[in-house]
Amino acid sequence: MAAVLETATFPRASGFPATSLAPIRSSSVCALSGGRKSVKLLEIRGLKIQSSYTRRSLGSSRLNSRLAHRGARIVCEAQEIAVEVSPITDSTWQSLVLESDFPVLIEFWAPWCGPCRMIHPVIDELAKQYIGKLKCYKVNTDECPSIATRYGIRSIPTVMIFKNGEKKDTVIGAVPKSTLTTSIEKFL
Repeated sequence: MAAVLETATFPRASGFPATSLAPIRSSSVCALSGGRKSVKLLEIRGLKIQSSYTRRSLGSSRLNSRLAHRGARIVCEAQEIAVEVSPITDSTWQSLVLESDFPVLIEFWAPWCGPCRMIHPVIDELAKQYIGKLKCYKVNTDECPSIATRYGIRSIPTVMIFKNGEKKDTVIGAVPKSTLTTSIEKFL
């Protein structure tokens, strides 16, 4: 989807040689228009143009109407993909899980476990969906057997939800996202 940028401000990057910036292909060129000459923008991976419509009120006493203003902004796509489910170890368990101000979802897994590999993308999606509301971590039961033993993990994958340092819910097995979402919603 292409959008027309009405205004754009690009700071001069003197630290980058112009030869290192390659122009984008002509099929994905974005032009600045509105009676102005067209300008080809350079390709910057990880950025996209997001259209927005805003209402502006004019302060003139003659014109009391509101005019719709079409605009766009450049946003970083990396925000959508930067969420990572970090591993937990014995040394970080206390600070990241038990002392967390947010509810915490923990996935107990092992690299050799097929169902664990099946549920990883679901946990990643949940981490993105509940960003700012829920912390998501994973515990490799082969590397941290003491944590798994402490919480009675006998089967993996096991997903546990902690709130205020206490275990609140446990889901065992590679379950659908809806099952985990229902469990999470109870503690938000």
